Amino acid sequence: MRNVLLIGDDSAAFAAALADDGFVVAHRLPGAGDTPPAECDVVVIDLASAAEDPAARHWLEAAQRGDSPPVIAIVSREQLANLDPARDLEDFLVSTAPAQELCARVRQAIWKRHRVDSRNVLKCGDLVMDFAGYTVHVAGRPVELTFKEYELLRFLATNRDRVFTREALLNKVWGYDFYGGGRTVDVHIRRLRAKIEDRHHAFIETVRNVGYRFRVIS
Repeated sequence: MRNVLLIGDDSAAFAAALADDGFVVAHRLPGAGDTPPAECDVVVIDLASAAEDPAARHWLEAAQRGDSPPVIAIVSREQLANLDPARDLEDFLVSTAPAQELCARVRQAIWKRHRVDSRNVLKCGDLVMDFAGYTVHVAGRPVELTFKEYELLRFLATNRDRVFTREALLNKVWGYDFYGGGRTVDVHIRRLRAKIEDRHHAFIETVRNVGYRFRVIS
């Protein structure tokens, strides 16, 4: 299931529609003292009520740096004329739009970013990962992976074309309390390649002196 952080007043209808559509929704009121979730797949911000909220500002600034999940803004009709394209929002909709429109925009944002459809299936060329069933197929052939191999592949594939250092992969896949070194990543990458790649399929690219990235290389 996908996690959505929704920040705004008068957003209960949007939150309920997202939950009915199968998303896990964390609805945060502007100015709330609670700590927002650190990990989410999409952030939805009601700019009419939450533009100055610290958590909303954090995500808006992160979007400008290119260091955030997709950020979708809910705006009033009066705000449309002054909507700043430099904010690098993934999408926006007018606050009077039906809640189902927000659901559709959230699904589209997840697909554009991660190539994961509403069935929780990711397709990258001939590689198919079913996150619900925890399965992997390449050109129709089932691939048996260990837990860490699967988690490493899932992280790379849902962040395709982004380069990650070995340290970043250790933190994201193994956790900050893991004491292994970059060699652990190299070994798992080598095993992954042996299982999912052949002369017709290449998915993981080594970026020299930096790390790895996921790309469908034909």
